[in-house]
Amino acid sequence: MIMTYATLFAFVCFALALLMNLWKIISAAEIADRILALDSMFINALALMVLYGISLGSEVYFEASLIIAMLGFVSTVAYARFILRGNIIE
Repeated sequence: MIMTYATLFAFVCFALALLMNLWKIISAAEIADRILALDSMFINALALMVLYGISLGSEVYFEASLIIAMLGFVSTVAYARFILRGNIIE
């Protein structure tokens, strides 16, 4: 595993962003802020997964990140629908 300074810096930045999103989920007063922080947390986790795959030189992590991206989008839409209407499936 070859780790350059740029990838190490990117790992640290995305890990800090992930922790800040976690803090926002815990401390937010509005539910919409929590959903937005959760969606940003999905994006940061995807970035960490892709960076890890780049550092290993493996395509498996990129494919897994695509699946997680789809799940993150669907869950964000489901949370938003639940807040607006009170149910997910009509």
